[in-house]
Formats: sequence, structure tokens, C-alpha cells
Amino acid sequence: MHPARAPAPAAARGGLALYELYRAASRAAAPAVLLWRRLQGLEHPTRWPERLGRPSAARPRPGSPLVWFHAVSLGEGMAALPVVRHCARLHPGLPVLLTTTTLSSFEVIKDLLPDGVIYQFAPLDCPDAIDSFIGYWKPSLVLLMESELWPNLIMSATAKGIAVALLNARMSLKSFNRWSVPLGLPLVTLMLSKLSLVAPLSTIQAVRFQLLHTPPGIIHFAGDLKYAVGDVNVGENEVNKINDLRQQFSNRPLWMAASIHRGEEQVILRVHEELIKMYPTLLLILVPRHPQDCKKFSVALKKQEVNFVLRSTKEVVSSGTRVYMVDTLAGELRMLYRVTSVAVIGGSFLPGLAGHNISEAAAAGCAVVTGPHVGHFYHMLLDMWQTNPLAVKQVAGEFELLQTLKELLGDAETLGACQRAAKVAFSIMSHGVVNRVWNLVCRFTIDF
Repeated sequence: MHPARAPAPAAARGGLALYELYRAASRAAAPAVLLWRRLQGLEHPTRWPERLGRPSAARPRPGSPLVWFHAVSLGEGMAALPVVRHCARLHPGLPVLLTTTTLSSFEVIKDLLPDGVIYQFAPLDCPDAIDSFIGYWKPSLVLLMESELWPNLIMSATAKGIAVALLNARMSLKSFNRWSVPLGLPLVTLMLSKLSLVAPLSTIQAVRFQLLHTPPGIIHFAGDLKYAVGDVNVGENEVNKINDLRQQFSNRPLWMAASIHRGEEQVILRVHEELIKMYPTLLLILVPRHPQDCKKFSVALKKQEVNFVLRSTKEVVSSGTRVYMVDTLAGELRMLYRVTSVAVIGGSFLPGLAGHNISEAAAAGCAVVTGPHVGHFYHMLLDMWQTNPLAVKQVAGEFELLQTLKELLGDAETLGACQRAAKVAFSIMSHGVVNRVWNLVCRFTIDF
């Protein structure tokens, strides 16, 4: 393990003082936070004690090394999965633990883990829960995904001699500004000084971490693991679902709007209404980002007297169906991309949103379209444009979205060129990223 450079004495004292305040506050607030989350339906009805560090599974091979992967939600968990699989394949018999925080990630990821990998809900970042969790599982290595900088977790693990790395590291501008204030900087500097490795997903992210005084010697590039999310073979069950949908859709022209946030559905439905004037049999596959928004989307469709079908009802799509709304798990998105030739990626058409991963759509060979608000995913667009400008089409708003879809649906040559460009760009960007990340982990943390 390569020791990180210690912060300057004054900064270290300030960071430690702030950490003690955070530690006391988190201990006091934890019971109320967990109760509130349970009342809001945000915690698993029977597995919520795991959030207090109480295990629901046995620790395999006591005394042996154990690798703990932690991701907050579904997107980060899916980015972690290729590395989890790689680790399990290279080191059969090595205990591997994956934790996430959200129910949606649990519902999807639990069925995608390799045999033998343990899933638990992550402990709250309060001293008692963290100490209980680490004391039971005794990890040798903690691999945090993206922006999971939790003071109690990092300080407690490293104090016990456990290596901690941040993979696919990113920090939004909002988080960067929050950590940069006088009350935040000493604490984040202290945390970052404890890490053994920071693998940022772009140059901009690396600069932000450096400005927060991350030791330069631990910052190393390997690529964006989100590219590896789409690089997963489709299982037999998914193949059957794809064939069933293709049969239902009966070779009708169609397009998909994926990961649509509340408010964006109005843009999508207005565009679809215009497109139907040109393509009367056109079908829209509408995938809300949050399944709980389906009710609101359904109300909007009924108001507009649009004939639609909900996937959960298993109602067969008829020739009169105009919208097929997917109100089932987000984990089906990868399968649905293989049904359509055009995918519009949401979370990008309203200010305040920050885009979503486009690699799954590109991997499936879709012509990929996104809106103007893409946040940190802009680096992914730049990477793919460098490979081929047709790999992703970014539109400025509703009018450009309509014109772009008219072009793709009306010109088979343009559609095919965009599909091929996206697939090739994905192949180039995803090649070797998991190997590079794992090599960095082994080099800067522990040698397996």
C-alpha cells in the first residue's frame, strides 16, 4: 500500500476538529435520519437494520482478505459491476462484498452479481454503524465509486490500516463549491489525504480533486467505467423479452425516450404528437427515470387522449397504441435499447438536470440523441465525438429534437450511419477500461 501524503499540520488540525464535529453530529442525527427514510418508504421493509451495520449474511472465510465495493445508487452500482466481475474472475474464492444505498439499485443489482458475491445495504455514515460494519466484515480494501466521500467511513477504515480508493472519481461543480468553503476545505483535504488512489473519470474532475488538495501522486487515469456498463452480454431471459417486444411492435417505426424526468415528458409528448403527423403508425417507448412518476405521466397521456399501454399490465400493444410506457425496473433499460434504433436520453432537457449514461444505448447500436443539460457526462460526448461526430447528436431543445428525429426516422442512410458510429465509438472507448482500473487498484492499494 502506498501511503498518501499527509496534509500540513495546521490544515490537519483544522480538518480533525471539523471531523470531530461531524462525527458527533452524525451520531446524534442517525436515528432520526433512518426513521424518516423508513417512513418515506426509502428503506427496505425487512433489511433496514443493515443500515445500522447489522449484517444479514455470514462473513465467508473469516480471517481471509475481503474486498468491499460501495456505490450509492443504481448508476454507480452498474458502473461497479464490471470491476466486481473482473475481481471475482481473477480471484476465485476471494470474498467480495457490494453495498448500495437505494432500493432501486438493490432490486436490479442483486440479480446481476456473480455467484458468491455478497450484497448488503450500506451502513449510514455514523460512527456506530460504520464501526459495527467494518468490525464484522473486516475488509482489506474499500473501493468507493464516483463521489462517495463519507468522513466516518474513510477515517474509520484508514485508521484500521484498510486501503481506500475512489474509482470513477467525480465531483460536481456544486459539490466542489461546497467543499471549497472555509468550513469544508480542511475536512475534505483530510479525507482525500487518507486515500490510496483516486481514479478520476476526466481531466476536469482531476483538476477539481487537485484543487481540493488531493495528493498528486495518487491521482491516476484509467478511463470511465460507465463505458463498461453497456459491455455486458444479454442473457437468455432478456433475449426472450426482446423477441416478444419485437413481435408486439410488428415492425412499426419507433423511438425511445429513456430516463425521462418529471417535466421532460411534456417535451417528449409534444414532439411525439408532431412526429405522428408524418408517421401515423409511430410508437414511442417512454421510460420514466423514476417509476413513481408513471402515475403523473399516465395522467398527462389520458388528458391528451393518447392511447397508451403500461408494461407492468402485460397488455398487448395494438395497432392503435401510440405510447408504450415502461413502469417496471430501471434494470430493463439495457434490454429495451436493443428493441429500438433511436434512443433519446433524458435528464438533459430541463435546467438543473445533469444527463445520464449514454454508453448503454451506444453499445446496443442505437442512434443516440441527448439534450443540452448533460453535466459531467459532457466528457463522454466529447470522447465519442472525437471518434466520430455522428456518434451522439446533442440538440439545443424541443425544436432541434423534433428536426433530428424527423431526419433519423425519415432517412435510413443517416440513421444507419449514426447507429454504426455510436457502436464503434463505444467499442473504442470501452476497450480495456476495466483492466486498467484493476491494475491501478492492485498497484496503489494491495497486491492480491
